[in-house]
Amino acid sequence: MPTSDDVRRLAEQLLAELSPEQQRTLLGAIGADRSMALVENVLRVPEPVVGDAPTRMRGVRVRLDLVGAKPPVWRRLELPGDLTLDRLHVVIQAVMGWLDGHLHRFRTGSDPRSPYFVTPFDVEEGEDGVLEDGVRLDQVLTGTGDRLWYQYDFGDGWDHVLAVEAVLDEPPAEVRCTGGRMACPPEDCGGIWGYTELAAWVRGGCDPASVPAPFEDAGQARDWLPLDWHPDRFDVDEAGTALAAAVVVAAPVEVAGELAALCEQLERGGNGALTQVLARAASHAGVEVSEADAARLIEPYGAFLDLIGEGVRLTSAGYLPPVLVEQLAERTGVAGWWIGKANREDLTWPIAQLRDSARALGLVSVRKGRLAPTALARRCRDQPLPLWRHVMSRLPVGRTEFDRQAGWLALAVVAGGSPAEEWASEIRNLLLGLGWRVEGSPVLGVAAVVSPTLDVLELLSGKTHRGRLTGTDPAVAAAARAVIGTGYDDAT
Repeated sequence: MPTSDDVRRLAEQLLAELSPEQQRTLLGAIGADRSMALVENVLRVPEPVVGDAPTRMRGVRVRLDLVGAKPPVWRRLELPGDLTLDRLHVVIQAVMGWLDGHLHRFRTGSDPRSPYFVTPFDVEEGEDGVLEDGVRLDQVLTGTGDRLWYQYDFGDGWDHVLAVEAVLDEPPAEVRCTGGRMACPPEDCGGIWGYTELAAWVRGGCDPASVPAPFEDAGQARDWLPLDWHPDRFDVDEAGTALAAAVVVAAPVEVAGELAALCEQLERGGNGALTQVLARAASHAGVEVSEADAARLIEPYGAFLDLIGEGVRLTSAGYLPPVLVEQLAERTGVAGWWIGKANREDLTWPIAQLRDSARALGLVSVRKGRLAPTALARRCRDQPLPLWRHVMSRLPVGRTEFDRQAGWLALAVVAGGSPAEEWASEIRNLLLGLGWRVEGSPVLGVAAVVSPTLDVLELLSGKTHRGRLTGTDPAVAAAARAVIGTGYDDAT
């Protein structure tokens, strides 16, 4: 006698082999025979079986494996039994190294049509079922050998399996990662097959003659990959740090309205990446910006205002005079690393960036071919703190929808304490989650990170002196946290 699973598989196979017109005809005939309920019942995915919460809480040691990865990509975790599945999702994201930019699902079997737990996104889409946030780990994993499947990104289809290695009589006080191997694959790389090709290319030394699709050249592929990514690299201490930041965080900051709306938009789509960034920001202690800090950070703008004095006549093409460009390059440190004479604004992008930034912040204006400081800039050019507060009060800058959204995301990422070398990739991934794309880009899903707000943050962090930024400036991060929260008042 065939089981309901046998009948379901036969029905699915039959429907898959029919054309759309044949499917409609068949289902119409079944409906006319009043048997549609039978078909719907056969094809319906059953709800998962959930046991009662145990009277005595214990813990589990599990091994988390990325299905299909060779060599294996895995992590070993110690988890308290009362951890709910929605929190387990956060744990998996952090310890693997995913960015939480896609939908996810917990299943009780390896088959994609196995019983699964629904997420808030599923409910919003009209699904019924057992919500993951109401289910504890010890209700689904009760003994050695028990398994739970986790899928992330329904496009790339990253399947994971958690297998219980041991039941712990004494539950861990906190989630712990005690081991693992191999780096997490890059997001949006085409699933396990795309990852396998990328990993082989990187292991082979990134040979320019064998760049994997869809990249045009080795430089483009390296720029797209996460910073210093290598498939064979895994550091258990780094995984533990990421886990602590994701799980043990203060309540997210009460952010400004536009940023809160962006966070809500991403959350509705099952993307918790911005929520995690804001949680990181909330976990940092406040840092007071002193007058000395303010003077150091706004130094490029101070030098610019000093050199233009009461105003300068622009060239016929609308650029700063070459002599002024040279002086500005010397004062700001650009001349120390810039290749070339640094005496033409159109050929010295750091100087052009500084001028555009000063204008966006309301420090200078152009009228009838003359660039001059605004009244506010004239009042505050020798007062670092008021000038600093004014700069902060203008963030984010930009009038287009993209500029505003990219600006808020830049502020959030910097506020979260990410090192400068990771700003662009984090902002890019958040922009992708909001649906921004580069039209005609050869690499699917790449968004450009061009933001006047990011330009300001980079200038404050000392970009004119170093060219390439690294690390974190606590004063800049603290200022970004103030802007995304209550913001600075313009005290000038």
